[in-house]
Amino acid sequence: MTDDRNESLEERRRRLSAALAERKAEDAAEAKRDAQSEESRKGMALGFKISSEFISAVAVGAVLGFLLDRFAGTSPWGMIVFLLLGFGAGVLNVLRAVGKVAPSPFAQQEAKDKKRDGS
Repeated sequence: MTDDRNESLEERRRRLSAALAERKAEDAAEAKRDAQSEESRKGMALGFKISSEFISAVAVGAVLGFLLDRFAGTSPWGMIVFLLLGFGAGVLNVLRAVGKVAPSPFAQQEAKDKKRDGS
């Protein structure tokens, strides 16, 4: 009777150990999928941020150029100049966002001020 009981307990321990190992493997796989999807979301967010900054810089340059041409009568030179300035500003924003160019001096000063006030 005790042998049957011990054997049944051993069998239950083996089944529980197998189930626990399977569960841990599933949890590890799920954690890996979550980490990959998090990286994907971060990359997509950065892509949207960069593209919106570039497009908005070009659009603002075009609008300012159009307004200058409209009110000063310098058509099409204001549009050309400000469109090129907007393009340059957009490229600079993209390079700053990906870390290829140092942040602007104003942003650096703000970071120093926040750090000093927070300390």
